[in-house]
Amino acid sequence: MARPKEQEPNVPKHDEGDAEEGAQLERFSPEDEAATESNLQKVEANGLFTAGKYDAALNKYDEALALCPNYLEYQLAVLRSNIAACHLKLEAWKEAVDNATAALDGLDRLEARDKAKEAAGAEEPRAAEADDADNAEEEIISAGASKAAPPLPAAPDDEAARRGRQDDIARIRAKALMRRARARAEQDGWSNLEAAVDDYKRLASMANLAAADRRIVHAQLRALPPRAKAAQEKETAEMWGKLKDLGNGLLKPFGMSTDNFKMVRDEKTGAYSMNFQGGGGTKS
Repeated sequence: MARPKEQEPNVPKHDEGDAEEGAQLERFSPEDEAATESNLQKVEANGLFTAGKYDAALNKYDEALALCPNYLEYQLAVLRSNIAACHLKLEAWKEAVDNATAALDGLDRLEARDKAKEAAGAEEPRAAEADDADNAEEEIISAGASKAAPPLPAAPDDEAARRGRQDDIARIRAKALMRRARARAEQDGWSNLEAAVDDYKRLASMANLAAADRRIVHAQLRALPPRAKAAQEKETAEMWGKLKDLGNGLLKPFGMSTDNFKMVRDEKTGAYSMNFQGGGGTKS
């Protein structure tokens, strides 16, 4: 994939005469260079994803993640969310859940840090992370989502910049949460389905969802609870079956089985008592 000229990590030979650009690159710290290279890998991965080359895109996103400095929480969250999108396409549900969760955790840390700085009256940081937030459109955006929620233009005042940053965080959070909910819903098991329901309920309360995503959320909130209940009943029956087998094994040497015991509910108190049913009658 051809790389835009302004994103080249080193000065091209045909631009050696541009002393200003060269001087700027020379002032980059190793962290700045790593962030620049990470972003280039992400851009290439986005192109591969759009082309349907999900394995190749996943490898590129992993490379970008390895290069990205740890303090760039927003950039790391975008990469983790995009990696989750690749795993969804490859039907690797657990990996999708893990990466989406990592993205959400990173956004929570970033938001908490921003709120702490705001409370302390600190100035908004102007590091590479803030620059990446201004270019937030580089994460994977589904068809229609880019039209429904375009990034805010840069604003001259701090308050507008703060709102734009909050909107960026909320947008990536919604994407990561949609991806985690989908991955959880695709897995079997009561705990996975209940967790998916919780994610979709959280999404339903968000005001920044695209119309298509909101329709999916409402549909899943109708479909998932019965599935979760059925899974719970199935797992409960399996658990009691295993306990019964264990009990029968323990009681067999005494010529008894779990069939000799019956749980009886007291209609007045709602409590249960165990009755023994042997050959000589019933005892409580």
